[in-house]
Amino acid sequence: MTTTLSERVSQSAFDGSMLRVVLLMDLHEGTQQRFFEAYEKLRNDIASVPGHISDQLCQSFENPSQWLITSEWESAPQYLAWVNSEHHAEQVRPLGACARSMRPLKFTVLRETGRGYDQASRPATARLQATPRLGAGIVRHALTFTVKPGSEKDVAAILSSYASPAARVDDHTRLCRTSLFMHGNRVVRTVEVQGDLMAALRHVSEQPEVRAVEEAINPYLEQDRDLGDPESARMFFMRAAVPAVHHIAAPEPESDEVQRHAIYYPAKPGCGQALARFLARQDEAAARRPTSPVRSSSIFQRDDIVVRLIDVRGPLKADPETVYGVSGPRKAAVLDRLTVASGGRGRAAHHTMNLITDRRAPAQS
Repeated sequence: MTTTLSERVSQSAFDGSMLRVVLLMDLHEGTQQRFFEAYEKLRNDIASVPGHISDQLCQSFENPSQWLITSEWESAPQYLAWVNSEHHAEQVRPLGACARSMRPLKFTVLRETGRGYDQASRPATARLQATPRLGAGIVRHALTFTVKPGSEKDVAAILSSYASPAARVDDHTRLCRTSLFMHGNRVVRTVEVQGDLMAALRHVSEQPEVRAVEEAINPYLEQDRDLGDPESARMFFMRAAVPAVHHIAAPEPESDEVQRHAIYYPAKPGCGQALARFLARQDEAAARRPTSPVRSSSIFQRDDIVVRLIDVRGPLKADPETVYGVSGPRKAAVLDRLTVASGGRGRAAHHTMNLITDRRAPAQS
């Protein structure tokens, strides 16, 4: 059977479909009224955010400390532009202070049934996802932060020496792979999880060997944090989060011939999302060529931070245009317009990051 492109794209924020966001929350005792008042203020603010259609606040009729916030958006990029902004981080701080736990879930809308859906009230640009996407059940996520200039070697040594945490989180969740890269004083850590991403991240953060490493790099961070303060830790990791916005992979098993690389694209102010969309289109075009050396590509984007994680067969220099996502002079010119100049045409407007560590979980028996 011929594998179609839609089967290779297991994740995309750029297919134009509506987004349903679900936030499950468990509140600290006695904070329900404070939480409700904070939400009332937030919902008035969010009503004017571009792309926002509607939202609902629900309280469990079985347990008054459990709440559910759902919202509908015209498309994923509009939601991501808001949720990844510094303004959003400050907006939700009062909500987070009330919560014992928070679990966000994001779904593109594929089908809907019933009289409750008023199509006439929605923007004309809001549409359903055309077809289901297929994938291996892997969730991808990245974190990034910067360290003080001059401390890069010390930080790299600390980050490369920790003991890997247990891969198994619970009966349904497993940590599959962690890759860590640096470029200059910027650190990027990517994770691949089978199951519940939040459960896996919480599991990793609780491991003694990981906590020791996080404490060891604290003095080198440009942005201060206190991991002993839950609110400080939550805000740090919220700001460090770089969500995956696109993933495409060839329909074949991994092999030792395939090597992992991360490429950092310094986007011009306000161009991060356009740059991520451009790179996604280049990856989809490359996927149509059986000879492409790029076997998989994950694009992570937050504001003007864009990182492309690729698994490549053979050396990077064998097909640099495909590897770096700029096939042809016109594409290179587009990349030049979207990225910060670094001494040359499109190929110079990106940086191959240094691999610090790449750890895979043992295969399940």
